[in-house]
Amino acid sequence: MVEYELPKLEVAGSSPVARSNFFLEVSIFHLDHRCPETKARTGRIQTEHGEIKTPAFMPVATLGNVKTMKLSDLEDAGVEVIISNTYHLHLRPGEELIKKMGGLHRFMAWRRPIVTDSGGFQAFSLAKIRKIQDDGILFSSHIDGSSHMFTPESVIDIQVALGSDIMMPLDECTPYPVGEGYAEEAVERTKRWAERAKIHYDKIEEKGLLFGIVQGSTYPHLRKRAVEEIVPLEFHGYAIGGVAVGEPTSVIREISAYTAELLPEDKPRYLMGVGLPEDILFAISSGIDMFDCVIPTRNGRTGTLYTWKGKINIKNSKYREDDKPIDPDCHCYTCRNYSRAYLRHLYTTGELLAGHLGTIHNLYFYMELIREARRHIKYGDFKEWMEGVINSMKGGDDGQGI
Repeated sequence: MVEYELPKLEVAGSSPVARSNFFLEVSIFHLDHRCPETKARTGRIQTEHGEIKTPAFMPVATLGNVKTMKLSDLEDAGVEVIISNTYHLHLRPGEELIKKMGGLHRFMAWRRPIVTDSGGFQAFSLAKIRKIQDDGILFSSHIDGSSHMFTPESVIDIQVALGSDIMMPLDECTPYPVGEGYAEEAVERTKRWAERAKIHYDKIEEKGLLFGIVQGSTYPHLRKRAVEEIVPLEFHGYAIGGVAVGEPTSVIREISAYTAELLPEDKPRYLMGVGLPEDILFAISSGIDMFDCVIPTRNGRTGTLYTWKGKINIKNSKYREDDKPIDPDCHCYTCRNYSRAYLRHLYTTGELLAGHLGTIHNLYFYMELIREARRHIKYGDFKEWMEGVINSMKGGDDGQGI
């Protein structure tokens, strides 16, 4: 049994959560390999809490935990970085309490890097209880209705208090479809907020890294304009925001690839909110380095499980007497110990263990997919491997395979 000690975050300085400025003075991103046939690449991002190998997938830990998962489960899967949410942690338990407890790393006993979103996505997902203003976003709490004003400056302050390794500035994520006029307004607003965030960030001595966010909806000329306005602000990396909010898959891929090609090659590129295994592979082939999505964890809790031969719904009756593991080629804890029949029994009877075991498998599969992608980029056969994986994954229950 692995025993864990709370991570010791004390570094030079008077604050118990003082942050090092070392990574602000040296190159934080190193490119290692490039695919000869696609734009895929491998690299490393240096953070205060360790190195992130790219391409990287970040499980979603909205409230400081990946739902149903223990730290040992995440480490066994090979998770190097997680992403938490500024809006939700601000509401509860609050950044001041987290700071008092030694920062988010110590609070949740996670020793590896943490990325935090800005709360900008909540401007999209909580549209009924927020008001976008030129100065920021006014939210009515979804918990008790209380008012909370998020400004470019306050969002940086919250993330610094949390002790984030990589922070995101406040942005406006538009819905799909959206008119060109409003999309242009959101690009302009996001630019102004990014400028204010960067000015405020530069005044803070002890802090993590800061990425810029490129908006523009599905309009290529607005994406290009956003890149031209955000990149000169000199962030440590750049995120492609405002995708996977209802667009067809073909549009997600087209906009993501187009925007990635405009971004600097010497900075990490982060595609926010994507996604399905095949979408991640396509984005990697387009030169994108980082991803986050709730799909593997959310689907793991409800019984949709991913395999190298496609996804399956473990609740289907055909698995009632199936003594095979979810995926015979998987080495996760769930596949090493449990049959499809047993897992179906857990899901169909509502046992809490079901979601835990399903999430272990899905996250392990996602992390293995990313590890294999890095390996094949390194050895120069990524394109052939990717095409084989995508073709194989057309099976599963959707393709009547498995």
